[in-house]
Amino acid sequence: MQDPAVRLMAMLMDAGSFEEAARATLRLVLELAEQTLAASRYAARGRIIRGMIHLRPEEGYRGLAVLEADAARRPPEAAGRADAVAGMVTPLLASATAWQLMVERRCAIFIDVNLGVLTPHQEGALPLGESELGPAGRAFNSIESQQRFAGRHVTHVDVLPLLGPGRVLHGMISLEAECPAAVGQDFIWRECGERLQLLAHLATPHLTALPPRPSEQVGDGYLPVVGAALASLLPALKVFARQEETLLISGPTGVGKSRLARWCHEQSSRRREPFEVLELMTVPEELQMAELFGWKKGAFSGAVGDNPGAVARAGGGTLFIDEIDKLSLKAQAGLLHVLEERAYRRLGDSGAERRADVRFIIGTNANLQAGVRAGRFREDLYYRIKVLPISLPPLEARRDEIARWARYMADRRHRERFPEGQVRLTGEAERLLITQSWPGNLRQLDNIVRRAYALALVDRGEDAQALTLEVHHFERSLRYESEPVSQPLTELLSTAAGAFVSAAQARGPGALDLDLADGFRGLVLAVATRRLGRDEALRLFGREGLVKSRNHHRALRRELEKLEALSKALGLEGSPFSELLEEGSEPVG
Repeated sequence: MQDPAVRLMAMLMDAGSFEEAARATLRLVLELAEQTLAASRYAARGRIIRGMIHLRPEEGYRGLAVLEADAARRPPEAAGRADAVAGMVTPLLASATAWQLMVERRCAIFIDVNLGVLTPHQEGALPLGESELGPAGRAFNSIESQQRFAGRHVTHVDVLPLLGPGRVLHGMISLEAECPAAVGQDFIWRECGERLQLLAHLATPHLTALPPRPSEQVGDGYLPVVGAALASLLPALKVFARQEETLLISGPTGVGKSRLARWCHEQSSRRREPFEVLELMTVPEELQMAELFGWKKGAFSGAVGDNPGAVARAGGGTLFIDEIDKLSLKAQAGLLHVLEERAYRRLGDSGAERRADVRFIIGTNANLQAGVRAGRFREDLYYRIKVLPISLPPLEARRDEIARWARYMADRRHRERFPEGQVRLTGEAERLLITQSWPGNLRQLDNIVRRAYALALVDRGEDAQALTLEVHHFERSLRYESEPVSQPLTELLSTAAGAFVSAAQARGPGALDLDLADGFRGLVLAVATRRLGRDEALRLFGREGLVKSRNHHRALRRELEKLEALSKALGLEGSPFSELLEEGSEPVG
């Protein structure tokens, strides 16, 4: 029989997508494992169940492939495309502890599920059963991983790294087997380990370089726009949505993390239960534990009544915790306990711990690994929440979505006023939006559309059931965010001051109070907030203390209210940034 490595290379050269390369790799890996099992003392007492490929570079999952051993035994031509696709979406996932050990060691990991022990296969590592969970071995951080493996009749797992040049880790291959007779033993992994790893090394460049198979780009009410970049993530996301493990969604501010979290909730078995959101940006550090787990009356100063907390409010459903990097070290320890033990206690409650029947989805726009290195984020919590990491690319990398998002946002806005009305964007307007830079992502685009919509209503009248947003509406809307470059700042400020004086003269003495000029502070802060985000805008203008004291959202609101007052005094319906003051509007970030 031809050497497996030679066969694999021939199959990989013909592969045109990640899915095809993954299936070829898993077929050969499973075949080699079954041949080794057939020649071992466990031949009649064990079986290879399945293989999985997890393509997950540092930024998050890029591909997930699963192949059952039964399907791998069929000839490729007999399997067919439909069978190949079905084999790639089976919702089976590996252990967070195994991935953490893989990151540390960059070597194969053997898992004895019944003993709950993970052992690295490298020089100096002790065989299973001889280690006391020291440097050579480790126990599951969560009993859930052990229960999940046992629930699908798995007793032994071999996890192989997908390593690129410089030993860069791109993901892993996991092989699952059932052999109760080999509990406490090596099973077959050491016998075929080097050959399995060779196949993994050969496959890695193809798995990482090949694009995903094009998938149907169909949106829904919770994810209305799906472009090519997001479509490539959907197969893995649909699998992740049905899991109980923690899902980590990373990406820049305003990119759509909260919307994706809600979509995952609606795809899950918990969709009929609550979806709760905890925005850590708005919670003072000293109250984070209380907001998470609740409190009893009198637990602390100001606790005038009982509060169930976010975990209890999300009971049976999903809790989305956004901006996890803002969580204090003390609250991080509390969250880690909940994730590992599925139990918690309210502040001031001396009774038994409560069960946390909730699925966690975490959001961040920060580099959590840098936070770990700096001592701001617990390493054990980092690996516990990064079981299923997904990175949403910025809007700049999803230009095929921009026009569709703009149409969706305009239509949503119009139907709030005219449920039976129609709104459209001209082709020239859409082309203008596609060519713009969007550092604020979907949130910035939504603000531009809102302003253009308001300007169009001014042109057509507020009772316009049918409305068209022209290119000049967006050009005017975009000017509010443009950066002046042709004149010195002092000249531009003088022009603004002159305009204010002219407006006062036109209205007569006392019509425009001098204090209304303070609205310019709100305008400056509003522009900076849309461009940089609230925290960075305040830091830019020397208000770091407000950010640290968590009074920044109140300070921003005070300044924006001054801008609103100025706009009303000038006879305008609202300021160009009135959406920053709106509460309860549908999130886009």
